[in-house]
Amino acid sequence: MNDHPSVLIAGTGPASIQMAVLLKNRWNCAVGIVGRPSARSESFFAALRPSGLRVRADVQNLQHRELEGECRLDHVFQEYEAVAGLWDTLILAVTADAYLEVLKRLSDDVLRGIRRVALLSPTFGSNSLIRQFMNDRSSEVEIISFSTYLGDTRWAQDRPSHRVVTTGVKKKVFIGSTHAGSPFVEKLRTLYQSIGIVLEPMQSPFEAETRNISLYVHPPLFMNEFALDVLFGEASVKKYVYKLFPEGPITPELIRQMLASWKEISAILDKLRLKGVNLLKFMVDDNYPVRPESLPRRDIEEFPRLETVRQEYLLYVRYASLLIDPFSEPDSNGRYYDFSAVPIRTIFVNREGCWDIPRMPKEDYYRIKMIQGIARHLESGCPTIDRYLATYERKLEDAALKLRGERLSDAFQVRSFEEDIERICESIDAGFSYNS
Repeated sequence: MNDHPSVLIAGTGPASIQMAVLLKNRWNCAVGIVGRPSARSESFFAALRPSGLRVRADVQNLQHRELEGECRLDHVFQEYEAVAGLWDTLILAVTADAYLEVLKRLSDDVLRGIRRVALLSPTFGSNSLIRQFMNDRSSEVEIISFSTYLGDTRWAQDRPSHRVVTTGVKKKVFIGSTHAGSPFVEKLRTLYQSIGIVLEPMQSPFEAETRNISLYVHPPLFMNEFALDVLFGEASVKKYVYKLFPEGPITPELIRQMLASWKEISAILDKLRLKGVNLLKFMVDDNYPVRPESLPRRDIEEFPRLETVRQEYLLYVRYASLLIDPFSEPDSNGRYYDFSAVPIRTIFVNREGCWDIPRMPKEDYYRIKMIQGIARHLESGCPTIDRYLATYERKLEDAALKLRGERLSDAFQVRSFEEDIERICESIDAGFSYNS
């Protein structure tokens, strides 16, 4: 493997800038960024011109200072068709539903030079989608999936520019490659270790993609009548994602559905001969911890083997325990930080002047459609997942009808994502779901 890869980052969001700064400064490699024409990317490209292609990443907390810095990009391309030169590493930092579009718009010459594709924030099956597409051009291309992006990065001034700020950093990220013992994965592990993140290798990209908590919690939290009424502007007062009813959507029934859909995903993993996820342990150990007085370690470790009613109880306790930050310092009145006060966002007018849907659940729609498609292909029942989608798509159609005559983004369309699902399933049938 070349010690100094040339890295092309697809996407013009905050994560792209943070990754560019990190890779350029730590590896001293050639780094380019490419995006598609849009109102948002135009603001980004316009900011780059006076800065001389320099970008900067700042951090909110000093303990994350290893991520801050600035660099000069080697190349910037304002559309995918304009990409030229030899790029051996492609990082897809766009949303998972845009992966195929990006690859299709790159020239054959560029695609032939790519030796590895890294998926920064994929969903379940994304690696198979990319592998199926790239296999038509080169069977040797390495596909790498991160479980998720390394943290939370935002525009420094709330609008696209050449500066970003990283406000939070994960303690652990999972990674999987189609190439066993990948030297590039080891290089990434060393890089992540230097910034204080454990990068844990999995047996395959597919397995890494299952270690994203959004797969398990976002559909039940956002694709329900309560949350969608708020999202589409039908509620008169503010409501909160992680609060118990009536302040938020969390009820015993929502918890039952969360548990049921986790079991449906686990059944899919079992059919693919992939290791499943202990949902409660994943929540507590790899996401947000709770005090042992709230959830004993024994219950956490034995969660998959417990009776359903006990599992439901423990999940409810977990959310109740995080209404406040249990590790924060109480104020003079004994009140802890209101950790669960994350508002359910409503539809908004985007920079293109169209009504749009917030990232959650817009990105979750694609995620859950992929899971449904894989489940149907494997003849694995998923009635709870079907229910999420039926509820969401009905609300989409109702909202589009109410906004008839106004400009709407593509997010208001009921989609099949048929081509993506077909490619993923073809790849699974060819034995690409796991390392052999």
